[in-house]
Amino acid sequence: MALCAAGSLLGVALQTDSFPVGKIQFLDMYPLSFNEFLDGVGKERLAELNRKHDLTQPFPETAHEQLWGLWKHYLVVGGLPDAVNHYRELQGNLYDAVQAIRGVQRDLLEAYLADMAKHSGKSNALHIEKLWRNVPTQLAQTQNGSAGKFKLREGIPGIRGYERLSAPLDWLECANLLIRTPIIDAVGVPLSGYVKENRFKLYFFDVGLLGTASGIAPATFLNYDFGSYQGYVAENFVAQELRAAGDKTLFCWQGRTSEVEFLLERDGEVVPVEVKSGRVTQSKSLKVYIERYRPPKAYMLSANNISQRNIVHYLPLYAAGRLG
Repeated sequence: MALCAAGSLLGVALQTDSFPVGKIQFLDMYPLSFNEFLDGVGKERLAELNRKHDLTQPFPETAHEQLWGLWKHYLVVGGLPDAVNHYRELQGNLYDAVQAIRGVQRDLLEAYLADMAKHSGKSNALHIEKLWRNVPTQLAQTQNGSAGKFKLREGIPGIRGYERLSAPLDWLECANLLIRTPIIDAVGVPLSGYVKENRFKLYFFDVGLLGTASGIAPATFLNYDFGSYQGYVAENFVAQELRAAGDKTLFCWQGRTSEVEFLLERDGEVVPVEVKSGRVTQSKSLKVYIERYRPPKAYMLSANNISQRNIVHYLPLYAAGRLG
């Protein structure tokens, strides 16, 4: 019989007790992906379709509408088991469900803050907490629909420079509370060879908690009418899905006036992934990237069903996990 039990991920990841070398099998665990969420709330047939559908053919339109609607629910719920369980039990009354879920998420945010103090010491915890709170604040300042480079000077007031911020940032990464995405301005294999350690984006590890931490009302997600919020929330979702699907390190490309949200290494090639939160899929940035680097294929994630034009494969956002 195998047994897995943990109270706090911080206590597991950051504990200093002796480690039983040779007796442990490692398993990376993340919040439930969108497909796992569907399985957990009784939508197994839609989950199976999203996992196995031929991505050269459009989804059946009825299924596409159902998946899109549930994806908007996932933006509110996220993938943390307690929140998903409340949704599963109360999904017949959406108002009650989202009220219960937001209560759970607020409690979880407070619990994470308490754990920071417990496992990092009082002075370190203050810096870690300020940095963690600043991530949704900076994301919410997004004006052009895409998350920007994390501004180190705003991370912890009074502390400047990457070297002084690296310790609390590394702590949050070690605890899997943040997803760091390096920004590169040149492309080649391996992508890690082009990374500058002080240029990166930061995302929350769970899109549901991001909504709560940002103070976005659940109705704005469900109506999918939240202006500049749409871009960075969709981007955070894609980062979370790609990570859960196996891409432990994600990369972003920025040219002088262009940006492609994610780059993936596949079979010795670099594949760009552009993220659009709505139905408009025109992208000057992706065009610039394709002309400059001539990738074998590219992906555009949006609210639209599947299609293809030249090398660009257009997929709905809820299928982001299929790229992993």
